[in-house]
Amino acid sequence: MHAPGAPPAAGPDTALHQVTFVVLDVETTGGTAGEAALTEVGAAAYRGGERLGTFATLVDPGCPVPDFVSRLTGITDAMVAGAPSPAWAVRHLLEFLGDAVVVGHNLAFDLSFVDAEAGRAGLARGDNPVVDTLALARRLVRDVVPGCSLHTLSAALRLEHRPTHRALADALATADLLHRLIEAATGYGVLHLGELLELPERLAPMPSRPPMLATA
Repeated sequence: MHAPGAPPAAGPDTALHQVTFVVLDVETTGGTAGEAALTEVGAAAYRGGERLGTFATLVDPGCPVPDFVSRLTGITDAMVAGAPSPAWAVRHLLEFLGDAVVVGHNLAFDLSFVDAEAGRAGLARGDNPVVDTLALARRLVRDVVPGCSLHTLSAALRLEHRPTHRALADALATADLLHRLIEAATGYGVLHLGELLELPERLAPMPSRPPMLATA
């Protein structure tokens, strides 16, 4: 399935309000694709700030879920028993992505797992444009927040959705962050997709917010 109502692929001159973004998050059994496996996939499609649809599924990783992962995410062996296979999850995720711009927070991590599972299933991810909200946050808001983790940003910016280490919840929080960062980017003349994609190369990362000084 494609992102609902997806128009033809956006180009560099497409106005941002006409671009379909699909925000992605995955949960895994560990930190390295190819060694660890998927336990959950979540994605949400947006255009013009409106949510068009979502895709979410638990995934049977084919191995036990480590205790530390269960403590962090709440995902247990019992929850993933009988869940779809990684191949099924990735195939349907790629259909949901369609030609949309793919967004994530530290997106390379999520895509490394998607690509690893796609490769095992004989599938290939398209050449969709990608936007990493971590890179954008480091250039647009890091001077006013204490850090650029998704949890820190969502609290500091008072985003509607808060991450919970579950895939769809984190995707929704990342989508809130994306829209806030797009608002900030308009101050740099960013109105079209190409300008948003080029922004991390145009702007150097901002310094971290200085620590608060103790007062008497």
